[in-house]
Amino acid sequence: MKLHAAQRRHAESLLGELLQFSGPADQAVSRYFRSHRALGQRDRAFIAETTFTVLRRKRSLEVAAGSAHPRALVLAALIRVQGFSVRGLGEGLSPGDHAILEQLRRADIDGLPDAVRADLPDWLWARLVAMHGAVEAMRIAQGLLNAAPLDLRVNLAKTDRAAVIAQLASRGIEGRATPYSPAGVRLAEKPAINRDPLFEGGAIEVQDEGSQLLAYLLGPRRGEMVADYCAGAGGKTLAISMLMRGAGRVYAMDLSAKRLAALAPRAARAGISNVHTIALSGEADARAKRLAGKIDRVLVDAPCSGFGTLRRNPDLKWRHGVAAITELAEKQGRILTAAARLVKSGGRLVYATCSILQDENEAVVEQFLRGADGFRAVSCAELLAAQRIDVNGGATLRLWPHVHGTDGFFAAAFTRA
Repeated sequence: MKLHAAQRRHAESLLGELLQFSGPADQAVSRYFRSHRALGQRDRAFIAETTFTVLRRKRSLEVAAGSAHPRALVLAALIRVQGFSVRGLGEGLSPGDHAILEQLRRADIDGLPDAVRADLPDWLWARLVAMHGAVEAMRIAQGLLNAAPLDLRVNLAKTDRAAVIAQLASRGIEGRATPYSPAGVRLAEKPAINRDPLFEGGAIEVQDEGSQLLAYLLGPRRGEMVADYCAGAGGKTLAISMLMRGAGRVYAMDLSAKRLAALAPRAARAGISNVHTIALSGEADARAKRLAGKIDRVLVDAPCSGFGTLRRNPDLKWRHGVAAITELAEKQGRILTAAARLVKSGGRLVYATCSILQDENEAVVEQFLRGADGFRAVSCAELLAAQRIDVNGGATLRLWPHVHGTDGFFAAAFTRA
């Protein structure tokens, strides 16, 4: 593939916006493409891939290029990561570009500090080393540098996984069963799946396999009352309802009414009618209070740093610092305590994050159990094994990109005596 100078210029322009870290990178990319509608699908794919490559490997690419300028970083990503030759860069290279290319040719980053080779901020690298040791920390970091695959969740209330894989194959889309989730399909590439008849008919949803496992960990049954306390746009809500086969009631709760509004068309497409949304006014919401002690199962997928999703959202490691983690951990503790009030006697509570930090995971759980009234921890491994799901876990669920092929997830389960 030979590039056009315009493709490099668009990548440089978008990267200049992303490096300001003023908001989520995926939203900035969407805005850029909306303002440049003439760009074709192949151009958009190249621009997005190149800029996200820089965000993933920003520290090492800066050292290799000898510059933090967007133009230099784009060239560094193309040469050092995406495998382009100088000839493949196409026309329009300036003398300054050739100087950067010469710098890249001579660069050697093997002797650099581990945090730079891991492409992580110093503080985050130090946390991982303290938790796992330097060797495993580097494995974790390297796993987070790879692009994430496209996972689908089959709506088992409508069809089965084998039928979905066969139908996709008939359209030239290669997919295979995920190793853990009974409803998961992992695609070999990233087609525009939202235009596929299976998606339009509600037979599939886009959902990382790790996220799918949270619904199985919650283990909802037909006829129960279940709450997805931090539902967002409702991906896990739909998975929960699927396991209940539409029988019972699922409350999708979130502070953002705008995000909850996205759930209605998704539920309609999936043929789900037992979901009820509640836009919470806060942790002491009156409608939530009326459900106190009445809910069979409550899932708390708490707002977090998102460091387990760095394959998809690499900007997060540059946007969140130590202070943000402290604030998030305090918020997570309050949310978990508030959600626990909904759980009935004998009911199940699941706390989960897509973070890889103990501050947001084990520390929050330990604090909750110290102050919890009547809750005790139960083994996630046993709960999943009862459904013939073996993730080689223990009392808590830990998923890693380099081990399980999923996003990084943590989960803990409790029952109320």
